[in-house]
Amino acid sequence: MGNGAKAQIRRERNLKASAKPNSQLKVNETAKNIICTVCRSTFLCTSRAKSLAEHAENKHSKTIKDCFPDFVEPAGK
Repeated sequence: MGNGAKAQIRRERNLKASAKPNSQLKVNETAKNIICTVCRSTFLCTSRAKSLAEHAENKHSKTIKDCFPDFVEPAGK
């Protein structure tokens, strides 16, 4: 195996590694799928109703249903 083949293998390995997020910050960014309809702020999918209700009340003086109409509290929480 020559130097060119080794370099190609290394490039392929690096390409595979860069395809998946290896940073917790990147993973968190992709997990932010709860969006406030008023200010378009994003929240992690693991956010609880209490924190979303606090955001709605403190930032917008509205209810959780006004800011997050599609939010459903996960069962068992």
